[in-house]
Amino acid sequence: MLSTLEVDLRPGSGIGMFEIGSSLWSVMAMLRNLQHLFPQVEVKFDAENASTTPVILHLRPHFDLLFSGYHQRLHTICLRKITDLHPPIILRYKDSVICSGGDPLIKVQITRAFGPTYPGDELRYPGVWFSFEDDAINESLKGGIPNTGPDQRSKEVKRIIVTQKETRSGEHDALDEVIPCPVMFADISQAIIKIHHGIVLHFFALSSSPLHIYLGKTTAQDLNLDLGPPSRVFYKEDGRMAIHSPNPQLDEDSYSNDYFYNYFHHGIDFLISGQTHRVRKIILHSNVPGSPLFQRYKRCPWELEGRPEDDEDDTPPRMRFPDKFEAISHFLNPRDPPPQSMVLDRTDDDDTIALPSPVSRLYGYNGVILEVNEASQVVAVTLF
Repeated sequence: MLSTLEVDLRPGSGIGMFEIGSSLWSVMAMLRNLQHLFPQVEVKFDAENASTTPVILHLRPHFDLLFSGYHQRLHTICLRKITDLHPPIILRYKDSVICSGGDPLIKVQITRAFGPTYPGDELRYPGVWFSFEDDAINESLKGGIPNTGPDQRSKEVKRIIVTQKETRSGEHDALDEVIPCPVMFADISQAIIKIHHGIVLHFFALSSSPLHIYLGKTTAQDLNLDLGPPSRVFYKEDGRMAIHSPNPQLDEDSYSNDYFYNYFHHGIDFLISGQTHRVRKIILHSNVPGSPLFQRYKRCPWELEGRPEDDEDDTPPRMRFPDKFEAISHFLNPRDPPPQSMVLDRTDDDDTIALPSPVSRLYGYNGVILEVNEASQVVAVTLF
């Protein structure tokens, strides 16, 4: 027996369990626990521009979710096929049921619940609009003079679209970033990488101070106090990279008791010294669609800061996660070509995993390692 999908309509905010501004990472994590309601999830994105492509989740048959390209935040929710009974939908608005049991939702029911609005081919209200067409969203903002005859009153609603209420002047692009809202607060809005020093984290919030995390100085206790407990503590058991060290045995012994703090919900890993319990390395993840670690971590919107021109330079140059590897490599080392790389295959340690593009390359620089996929996108940055 199919479960009934009961959802409440919140204009400008969300529908049911989906909240405007939620991260792609958190929504997909939630869907993994709701397979009885959403057994089919299709992920669509532009593979050629995967770093900043908007991502669409098709949850058949009822939902389409559009996520913004840069911060990967839920931008638009589309509820469709309201009369489809696989599963049946009960739709509420302000504690009143406006549609249930596979019955069609018609125009006059909307105007009774929401009141009058401006003329047009759709019924548009702040934060929500109702379409009577099955095809793609009509991007036109021009409203004609509607037919108000009796046939128009019984027109069936085919799709309900929820977006943020417009607070900015001018036309709002459907691919704009989401305006910061409470569901985003305490998440990282910007991570500035300062080579040899550490990172500076900025958060979505009305008032919050940047958080400085220093290599060799910040402790595990500091991380617990400032970021909360990690998603996972993982003790480092893989010492294979020590073979590339000038003193492999010394290096392997040095790291033998180290452990990771994995903050999947921030897109960051910290390698902690087992002896001093201070941060030794920081790894920031880009969460690029199609990459081997896609959805293991939330996107961390990192920016790699270069050297300021002088002591009074308040805006030193930066490269950001959407920039191609070649540009970032030149930024880090403008006088030389990219260094020789190591090949990393994410399927080597598990024969049961099959990935379409499992191979990435590691490029080492002074204080920085870049992990790069086959499309020259930097999927992770390691700072040491």
